Amino acid sequence: MVKGISGFVSQLLREHVYRCPSSGRVILAIVLFVFVFLLCGCRSYEQPGETAAEGRRRHQRTLRINRQQMTEDLDELMLLDKPSKLTDKRIP
Repeated sequence: MVKGISGFVSQLLREHVYRCPSSGRVILAIVLFVFVFLLCGCRSYEQPGETAAEGRRRHQRTLRINRQQMTEDLDELMLLDKPSKLTDKRIP
């Protein structure tokens, strides 16, 4: 079982880079590109014509809506979206 991203990368390096240098270099380049993209590319929220604060608000709104939809989907999956037919009255 691989624990964390560092374990995944080390396992990937062991399996591919050390055994087959040509395909291993391609995989290593892809992994490095993904890390660079995650570190640099996802930080800027603004688009042309909007300020950083507006971009941050738009991004937060999108995340909030996605979280609400995911919660609704989970409630529907666990059958929590329908009202209970149980009564709070004691029946003899």
